[in-house]
Amino acid sequence: MRVAALYDIHGNLPALEAVLADVRRAGVELVVVGGDVLPGPIPRECLEVLQGLSLPVHYLRGNGDRVVLSVVRGEMPDEVPAAFQEVVRWNAAQLTPAQCSAIAEWPMTIRHRVPGVGDVLFCHATPRSDIETITRRTDESKLANAIEAVQASLVVCGHTHMPYERTVGSVRVVNAGSVGMPFGAPGAYWLLL
Repeated sequence: MRVAALYDIHGNLPALEAVLADVRRAGVELVVVGGDVLPGPIPRECLEVLQGLSLPVHYLRGNGDRVVLSVVRGEMPDEVPAAFQEVVRWNAAQLTPAQCSAIAEWPMTIRHRVPGVGDVLFCHATPRSDIETITRRTDESKLANAIEAVQASLVVCGHTHMPYERTVGSVRVVNAGSVGMPFGAPGAYWLLL
């Protein structure tokens, strides 16, 4: 089974369309959207494209999605810097009620058994938080603490917009990078399992 992990799309429809063309060519059978479809410049259309895929799609809610939903409910989270509040408000106003209801149902983690890979835990940032930051340079003890209760052979995450791969004990941690807003070399990054 081929699984595509798409993270941090951030409303970038051209990047999403390019990645989905790659996904189709790769013969993917399942898509996991790892959070932060929002906020971004073309949010509603990105959701429509994802919802229209002929492949099975599983969604995770990232911190960006959570913040936009909070604004839909009339609350601006303290974590949103003043410079980004108008962008978040605009994104909230773009969504349909059906899209908001769907996003509200997205879980923080998903487990899936991938033949040839094993048990995989998909999360946005870490299994316990949608904002905790781990990178390729994170101290090994902090990383081990963040994934200690996982009980999976692989953790797939995003959030930092930078792809990397690390192993802590018997758990492999892979960051899928960012489809729509990579930090580093230009491109639209995604992960194939």
